[in-house]
Amino acid sequence: MSIPVRIVLVGTTHPGNIGAAARAMRTMGLDRLCLVAPREFPSDEATARAAGAGDVLANTRVCTTLDEALAGCRFVVGASARLRGLSWSTVSPREVAPRLLAECGDGEAAVVFGRESSGLSNDELASCHALLHIPTDPGYSSLNLGMAVQVVAYELHLAMLAAAAPAPAQERLDPLATVEDLERFYVHLERTLVDAGFLNPANPRHLMLRLRRLFSRALPEEKEVRILRGILTALEPRPSGAATDEAPDARTR
Repeated sequence: MSIPVRIVLVGTTHPGNIGAAARAMRTMGLDRLCLVAPREFPSDEATARAAGAGDVLANTRVCTTLDEALAGCRFVVGASARLRGLSWSTVSPREVAPRLLAECGDGEAAVVFGRESSGLSNDELASCHALLHIPTDPGYSSLNLGMAVQVVAYELHLAMLAAAAPAPAQERLDPLATVEDLERFYVHLERTLVDAGFLNPANPRHLMLRLRRLFSRALPEEKEVRILRGILTALEPRPSGAATDEAPDARTR
């Protein structure tokens, strides 16, 4: 049975690592590989390193942006270094594997891996709900991309075999908001805070990252995001009868 979790590789520079990741996925029952702006793909080197996992490569989606690669996902984990100066929910592969499988009941989940040399940027991490950390020997913590994907794929496979996917941390009547819903909310929130004079439009990044972390920890549902956007819309001054492209008023939902 295919495990419904996307593996997303961002800015991969060595095509051999794409093949190694595909092989790691195939051995553990994963087949949903997405590449964001790879330096080279398709590639003979990727095919050679895949060692028989050509079906994973054949079905690989190549995307221009991370937002495109995460479209439709409701729970996203980013494998990279910590955000400097900001608190972050950190999980190990063993801890997060059951959660990833559980969240797939309402839509796809994803694990995002960054560039070989620099990992994920802060902006890319801001699209994730948690940071994935693979425990290693402190004296030598270097894992190449294929190894990192193999560790995560192995833990997902064990969780699937053990039927270890619990119910989500809190019961919910509605599914989690999608990445696209949250991004639209963040754009709306930033614009409203700038218009209110609370946010400096010349330097909004640090505060907005903190607000993203706050809402990511809360794991808002679809209806909750609609309510929040309805509140923001109600706070926006506009001429009477003017049209709006924001979310509909959710107060009665």
